[in-house]
Amino acid sequence: MGTWGVGPFDSDTAADFCGEVDGVVLGEREQAVRVALLRAADVPDGVEIDACEAERAVAAAALVAAQCPGGESVASVYGPDEPLPDLTGLRGLAVEALGRVLTEPSELYELWAESGGEGWVAEVRRLENVLLPQPAGEQLGFFR
Repeated sequence: MGTWGVGPFDSDTAADFCGEVDGVVLGEREQAVRVALLRAADVPDGVEIDACEAERAVAAAALVAAQCPGGESVASVYGPDEPLPDLTGLRGLAVEALGRVLTEPSELYELWAESGGEGWVAEVRRLENVLLPQPAGEQLGFFR
């Protein structure tokens, strides 16, 4: 596994996934992101999720989060180069996928745990927080 940082696009697998998304026509890009998320979200509890599938799901979730309020734009050179359609309808699925990536048995989670991956977990949790719906008052900028 070629990984050089804790960001969602900081691995060979994530970069390859973004290249694949770029390689499909605009009308099929949402489906490519959806499939990456489903492959993680649909792994049954108790069955280990493969590290490559988990990396693809984290990258896909980051693409969704980038379009949400509070999300960071995809600034990585390893992210997609081509325009993406509106992916915000995949927020719930992205949260499910990230939850599965962070739930054992998850090969990627275990690999990061073995190498002191607190920064990686924090990054995935940050993506989760962006993807979760905000309370109505916070969406409008009101304070309680």
